[in-house]
Amino acid sequence: MANELYTRTNQKLFFAGLALEAWRSAESTRAMNAQARIQAEREAALFHLYGAVLGIAHEIAGYYRLPQAGAPRVDMLLNADVLAAAPSPELAEMVELAQSPEAWLARLLAAYAALFQPPSEPKKAKVDPTQPLIQTVNVGDEVPVELGNDELEAWRKSLKELVLRFRASLTEL
Repeated sequence: MANELYTRTNQKLFFAGLALEAWRSAESTRAMNAQARIQAEREAALFHLYGAVLGIAHEIAGYYRLPQAGAPRVDMLLNADVLAAAPSPELAEMVELAQSPEAWLARLLAAYAALFQPPSEPKKAKVDPTQPLIQTVNVGDEVPVELGNDELEAWRKSLKELVLRFRASLTEL
């Protein structure tokens, strides 16, 4: 079972790398469908990175024989309740990374969750003919920046380092 989990995590990391490579290729071409290819590869990379996070979470849960070892979603494994029931240093590190908004893992999980949000129109101020023509600007309503290839590649490298370090610590003597 452990080898199957290792293979699944490794495959997800590999496929994320392929998607990032295809994304770079799409950026360098001047094809008419380049924007669509870039978006598709961004989503594919996020999908595979999420799968790799789930894979390493399954590896940890399986090693410690947690009842949630087959959980279908990352949030079912990386939470305070699971950690409290079966504390482990690997799980604690992942939970901390997932719950810290500025951490790469939390940003990866948020970007993955955003894939499932329906598209929405940008917010527009309602036009009122009685209001003056000069409009105020709210700095808080910033337009979200699209994830870049470099950022996703950095997440992939961080995840790969985490996987290798965890596997070294989970190896039974």
